[in-house]
Amino acid sequence: MAFVPIADLAQRDDQVMKIITAIRSLSDEEVTTENIFSVLRDAPKDGKGAYSKSELVAAYKRLCDENVLTFERETLRRLQMKPTRTISGVAPVTVLTKPYPCPGKCIFCPTDVRMPKSYLHDEPGAMRAEMHAFDPYNQTFARIKAFEDLGHSAKKVELLILGGTWSSYKRDYQEWFIQRCLDAMNERDSDSLEEAQQWNETSDHRNVGLVIETRPDHINPDEIRWLRRLGVTKVQMGAQSLDDHILDLNKRGHTVEQTRQAVTMLKAAGFKIVLHWMPNLLGATPESDHEDYLKLWSDVALRPDELKIYPCSLLANAELYEYWQRGEYHPYSDDELIDLIANSMARTPRYCRINRVIRDIPAPNIVAGSKRSNMRQDADREMHKRGLKCECLRCREVRGSSVNAAELRLDAMQYETRFGMENFISFVTRNDKVAGFLRLSLPDLTPNHSPDDKEQERHLERGVTLGLPEIENAAMIREVHVYGPSLGLGDESEGEAQHVGIGLKLIEAAQELAASAGFKKIAVISAIGTRPYYRKRGFEIEGLYMTKSL
Repeated sequence: MAFVPIADLAQRDDQVMKIITAIRSLSDEEVTTENIFSVLRDAPKDGKGAYSKSELVAAYKRLCDENVLTFERETLRRLQMKPTRTISGVAPVTVLTKPYPCPGKCIFCPTDVRMPKSYLHDEPGAMRAEMHAFDPYNQTFARIKAFEDLGHSAKKVELLILGGTWSSYKRDYQEWFIQRCLDAMNERDSDSLEEAQQWNETSDHRNVGLVIETRPDHINPDEIRWLRRLGVTKVQMGAQSLDDHILDLNKRGHTVEQTRQAVTMLKAAGFKIVLHWMPNLLGATPESDHEDYLKLWSDVALRPDELKIYPCSLLANAELYEYWQRGEYHPYSDDELIDLIANSMARTPRYCRINRVIRDIPAPNIVAGSKRSNMRQDADREMHKRGLKCECLRCREVRGSSVNAAELRLDAMQYETRFGMENFISFVTRNDKVAGFLRLSLPDLTPNHSPDDKEQERHLERGVTLGLPEIENAAMIREVHVYGPSLGLGDESEGEAQHVGIGLKLIEAAQELAASAGFKKIAVISAIGTRPYYRKRGFEIEGLYMTKSL
């Protein structure tokens, strides 16, 4: 770090104080990007150029530590760059695995030798990964530092491991990769994955969620047990289409039934499910895609917790490009795509969160079809024109709004799955915004002697079928999530939803519901860093889960 003379530092502090005083004086209505940058321009650094937000955040923290200023969380938020990054309660840290052959032969998938299958070297996340030579430690450490430099808390980290089909990588690489990610969070090197996991339970940066992406045809009981050993809590899978003919035309390599079976097994084991749905594939039409979308919710073997809508993009380095050149493939127009997505979003159940509506592919790579990066906003405007609205979980979360815990009401909805009933329990505000929620699975405990194969499948005997005796005949908490800006594990709430007891009340409601349904035991698919939280609430580690007698 360059030496800064005391006189110069004092002068800079005066400028920083001027900026902070001006930012604090803004009313809530006046806190806009334009007004914040106007304040920065009025107090330039060293008489030239504006301070970066990371410089201001660092200076503000230092002045608070020196008792020159009194810390105010609202001031920090106003100084932050992109405060929405941690608005859902956790710091999402995305890392990529190294380039590796993929078992899939999908015609829509790009091939870039510098990247894992389906990724392009000029995508933002891929560029960061390549800069760090795909090293898991360096990628994780750099992302955490970037969050903290911009004033965000990274004490609760959701680790998202992307890069093609995770399950196709060698297991020793998978184990090493996750161990090194945890080492970065723990800021010390471990001798084994188990040691890294143990340390992370009390680390300053705890892993509160671990996400991988794979294919439906790679999910089986052995894979599920392996994922749990690694600490995985959420699985992303490319369903792409719910029409076997479309899947076959696009050489996807799996069937709809394999997707249904994968979702069923993963839910039975407590995982959160994120499905990818891809309209505009070869052979599809806007009308067929609309019917396809509705199958996601009408089929009891699907009904994902989260969804990514990735319209097919035509890329020159994908086999689909040749079909387009021969006139056999026709990308949807912007109007067709916006109409389809608006209709789809308006029919999404309230228990599902639509995470994304378009993939972050740089426009120059797209040969034909839509290049719009704000498709979600376009669909929102179209819904508004039609008097429709999306009620997915993302659209209903409180985000940065203050919460009065005394005014929240408990809301519960139930829907059928292939092996029992799913319960979505939430605390909502007066204007129907979700402050926190819990997903509770209640498998059907009734013995089934029906000769009907489909009926047999619905009565999936969990622990026996999956080789997980610790969750046999147990109710399963699959997710507990409290919204609002990410707070540290010991920070007090100042109107945010976190740390006002919502999580505890949700767990108590789940236990009462499970007990009233006849369950004697409840399990939770705990992330490594949330184990201490559940221990305080009576849960103990049993096998690959945490359980509690009711």
